[in-house]
Amino acid sequence: MTKDSNAADTARLAFLLNELRLPAIKLLWPDIAAQADKQGWPAARFLAALAEHELAQRAMRRTERHLLEARLPVGKTLDSFDFNAVPVISKAHIMALATGNAWLETGANLLLFGPAGTGKSHLSAAIGLALVEAGYRVLFTRTTDLVQRLQVARHELALEAAIAKLDRYHLLILDDISYVTKDQAETSVLFELVSRRYEHRSILITANQAFGEWNHIFPDQAMTLAAVDRLVHHSTILEMNVESYRRRAAIDRKQTVGRPAARQTQKTITEVDELLD
Repeated sequence: MTKDSNAADTARLAFLLNELRLPAIKLLWPDIAAQADKQGWPAARFLAALAEHELAQRAMRRTERHLLEARLPVGKTLDSFDFNAVPVISKAHIMALATGNAWLETGANLLLFGPAGTGKSHLSAAIGLALVEAGYRVLFTRTTDLVQRLQVARHELALEAAIAKLDRYHLLILDDISYVTKDQAETSVLFELVSRRYEHRSILITANQAFGEWNHIFPDQAMTLAAVDRLVHHSTILEMNVESYRRRAAIDRKQTVGRPAARQTQKTITEVDELLD
């Protein structure tokens, strides 16, 4: 084979790989081919090596895209979460939830309760990051921001399409749901979102108020009861009722002797039963 014909074949291969959208193979095939020639690989092994690299690169690019669309807070990982500061939370349980396959596949929910500053947002974002890395699609958003977006969609007669678009996410993380108030016009859009995802797609909610205080979120008592019923039907509820990270850090900085006692755990399950009674 002449140098000219080899160059022509190389150029043609580059064109074909572009057309087939195989950028990893286009980049790596010369080195892998040289290794195959040197070690006398059979054709099947050579092709398998190329295919494996292409699949690995696709998975990496897909994860990068999903991380961008997830809008997760930067730096919130499970490794950086201080489980010792929240002894009521089992690290083993959280690591199991972070795999996703036991609950996301069935559209179950995860609800995190606790006072401000106890790490609810950090933990929810860290779980979201682990799930994206495991191949799931996640969206992290402040609940007030999402409610406003859905209100705009309703006014534009596009609410159904907006909620349907959210179905592409295996997990929707609604941070700080307690800050939504029913005097924000038509917060019933939040109920419609919860109803749409019920037993279909998962929701992770963080809240600093127990269910008994949720009457200020939805327009009426009946809607509150129905929303809570749907959220807890298939859910894991974690209560992070410990001293605030931020308060503890401030005390440490001042080198104050002693710390306030941890807040008493709220009886969330009991409140659910009372609310649904």
